[in-house]
Amino acid sequence: MGLMLAILPMKTIKKISVHGGHSKEFCLHAKDLLEDIIKKYIKEGFTWVGISEHCPPINDNLRYQDEKDADISADQLKNQFKNYILKINKLKKKYALKIKIFSAFETEAYDGYIDYINKLIQTYKPDYIVGSVHHINNICFDYSKPLYEEAIRSAGGINSLYKKYFDKQYELITHLRPAVVGHFDVIRIFDTEYKKRIEENEIWEKIVRNLKACKENDLILDFNTRALMKKAIEPYISKSILKKAKELNIKVVPGDDSHGTMDIGTDIKTGIKILSQAGFNTDWPEPKIYTYT
Repeated sequence: MGLMLAILPMKTIKKISVHGGHSKEFCLHAKDLLEDIIKKYIKEGFTWVGISEHCPPINDNLRYQDEKDADISADQLKNQFKNYILKINKLKKKYALKIKIFSAFETEAYDGYIDYINKLIQTYKPDYIVGSVHHINNICFDYSKPLYEEAIRSAGGINSLYKKYFDKQYELITHLRPAVVGHFDVIRIFDTEYKKRIEENEIWEKIVRNLKACKENDLILDFNTRALMKKAIEPYISKSILKKAKELNIKVVPGDDSHGTMDIGTDIKTGIKILSQAGFNTDWPEPKIYTYT
């Protein structure tokens, strides 16, 4: 009789999201109630999730376009954010036996953001922040293609836009040291030529500089699968940047950037597969949590 070989089960990779949970209650371009979103994470078998709602704008001029259209003031949005923090902390306790929830928020990077974000941190005491750049010259470039084109004109060309984006991101990384860096290369959102562009010397040098800053500060990169839902051919981070992150031994962790229950548990599987095949640690490291005195 031949030898009987034991068939060992493949390692089960846990489903998590380091950047997720936008809800209609606290974000006009999202859907569904926050508690329903958490219930969906539980149903889909996620072991932990970072709920990271957008921070409120400093003033009325820096509102998202949908907030302007709805005539919701910056003061109203600040009060809404306060309610978000209260609610996520309650839900964190309510569902503690079913899922580990981190209370977080996502930054902006417009004029005056550094002092403003630090004030929000001290006031609301999140577990961590997701450091994201959505604005160049105070224009929200990733909200729509027309605004992206406006940002290009403001920057003096698309290559200049990329360079300004990565300079702003470096400033954010070095001044705020967010536990998680959100959608690292979202600047490519409406650029069909991004694969060639990010490898141009002046842009690539800034990308590598930023990655090294992430490594030096032991930050996590959000492997943001929401790009797939929007029909992009790959998540944020794109392949060439992901390869460099692996060379530098940077932590990269999946984030679904969910904006409703329908976003949860689908494209995150693709993200996990890509990271696993690329050799990243799939015992997902958790973000560094703030300590408050």
